[in-house]
Amino acid sequence: MKIKRQKVAKKTISFYKFNFNFREPFQILIDGTFCQAALKNKIQIKEQMPKYLMGEVQLCTTSCALKELESLKQLYGAKIILQRFQVRRCQHFKNPVPASECLLSMLEETNPHHYFVATQDHAVTAGLKKIPGVPLLYIILNTIVLDKPSQSSLDHVQAVQLGELVSPSQQQSIRSLKEEQGISQKDGERRGKKRKRKQSNPNPLSCLKKKKKKGMPTLPLKKTEQGEKKKRSRHKKRKTEGGDNMSTPPLTNQ
Repeated sequence: MKIKRQKVAKKTISFYKFNFNFREPFQILIDGTFCQAALKNKIQIKEQMPKYLMGEVQLCTTSCALKELESLKQLYGAKIILQRFQVRRCQHFKNPVPASECLLSMLEETNPHHYFVATQDHAVTAGLKKIPGVPLLYIILNTIVLDKPSQSSLDHVQAVQLGELVSPSQQQSIRSLKEEQGISQKDGERRGKKRKRKQSNPNPLSCLKKKKKKGMPTLPLKKTEQGEKKKRSRHKKRKTEGGDNMSTPPLTNQ
């Protein structure tokens, strides 16, 4: 049973690695309900979580989750466990909110920080299933279980395969290429927009006649300009012996 569960987990992890660019160390966002279930079922989270996910992990929580456990004295043991993990900064540092609301705000719309969420809270589970690319961990019968990908994650992957969306891995590769070439996002937006050319008068400099180069002989124009009369060609008249001008050559006696 344990081998089968790890095979399913390995398949699910490879799904998130390939489609949502998850990498080690995996960041596990944990709340007080998960720690309480682990304490009840005698599960060592730091020891069993890396073995189950077959990789390095970073266990973390938020200040709102810690303050929620401080107000609940019956969950003192869960508070001691949760205090051992890294505390990630959230938006509610001055005005704390319930842990369920805080965890969902950390995921934003597309889970850009690639968090795994470990919780037993049904409100958090229902909320994160609407966000694509969020792996869910929970405890059942003394074991940690990685839930199968949600329908929103499957729909997102299908849309990427059809070419309707760009996957996070492709977005990251595009950003890295732009950074290498020194292209900023604003430059790309400016280049993408086409400017409409205004209709303007022709350039007066382009209408000027070409200047003749100095030292070059000018060739006579063969064609006459319009309005000028063609010059008549004159034939030289031959003079006869008598001195009379003859326009035609003399006739020889037969």
